[in-house]
Amino acid sequence: MREALSYEDLVSEALAAPFRGWDFSYLKDRVRDCEIPWSYEDLASAEISESTRLLDVDTGGGETVAGVLAMLPKHARRPAHIVATEAWQPNVPIARERLEPLGVDVRQSASGEPLPADDAEFTLVLNRHGACDPNELRRVLQAGGVYLNQSVGRRNDIELNTALGGPPPRYPESATLDHAVAALEQHGFEIAQAEEAFTEFAFCDIGAVVFHLSAVSWQVPGFDVTTYGRPLRELDARIREEGPFVVLHHRFLVKAVRR
Repeated sequence: MREALSYEDLVSEALAAPFRGWDFSYLKDRVRDCEIPWSYEDLASAEISESTRLLDVDTGGGETVAGVLAMLPKHARRPAHIVATEAWQPNVPIARERLEPLGVDVRQSASGEPLPADDAEFTLVLNRHGACDPNELRRVLQAGGVYLNQSVGRRNDIELNTALGGPPPRYPESATLDHAVAALEQHGFEIAQAEEAFTEFAFCDIGAVVFHLSAVSWQVPGFDVTTYGRPLRELDARIREEGPFVVLHHRFLVKAVRR
């Protein structure tokens, strides 16, 4: 039982845990996640079944799009042309290892640069927790093409920052549903669906907190277990006494059609 482990053991275990691609399976059974009102995976699966040319932006290690492709019914139509882009170089070979056997062309992108894609190359663009310039999005989607995006909002998990006495997270002020909708409309998209949610997410031990903040470095900028040793120990004591530490995930979803 992890609750019997000391603070030092939990933290050491978390720091030694491997993190590859965008795989958070280490946190299984150590966090409690409340489902958001929509299922990105179900929505993406439905759109893929109607698409002929698919782009997955900021694919990470390819975990999400691989999972969505695996959800498709055995005899469902799938796009003949599937591309995934990833800007962080260490993730590119991981994504290729996972996605190329599925027939996906993995292309390395670069932050702030045009997408490595042709004009009107795609009928569907998926984007889960990634970035996509509306100008580039409009360029690579054909008229009538669909954009499906789930994003992390700027008020995400701020309870962690408060508990640790750290600086605010590095989410842009523009990371809101209203801004996303306005930007897409300004670039010639019609909004088909727009939703926002704040859902509870609970850390069951301090090791889960440390693993999460080490991976998601922008949540508490400058985080390390030495600098934040005292508040981490205080949070550890709080979890042991009161139970899991609850934060609010800020998520929003937009489905838009290119005019």
